[in-house]
Amino acid sequence: MKQLTKAEEEVMQILWQLEKSNVADIIEELPEPKPAYNTVSTIVRILEDKGFVDHEKVGKGHIYFPVLKKSDYSNQSINKLVDGYFQGSFKSMVSFFMKKNDMSLSELESILKDIKKDDK
Repeated sequence: MKQLTKAEEEVMQILWQLEKSNVADIIEELPEPKPAYNTVSTIVRILEDKGFVDHEKVGKGHIYFPVLKKSDYSNQSINKLVDGYFQGSFKSMVSFFMKKNDMSLSELESILKDIKKDDK
């Protein structure tokens, strides 16, 4: 799976949220200063070329929608992070974030309980 640039990911986040959208509605959701219509249109076409987005023709325009689920992209991104920075070890990654964020043992236990609850 191809990686997204920061701008592409920003547009994808909006498409995942809206589920279907035209370029004008995507621009409306972007923070100020708003990019030009042609800029966002180009990003959406790049996303389509990469296989992240597809479209349906509605009148003279296009409605775009994500082809890839956000959870699938997130999973792939996390795996790439773990492989690239933590030699494939989730244990090393969790340890790193615990130390960097000064996380307590009780906070980690709470996270583990939430994970176990979500698995049921």
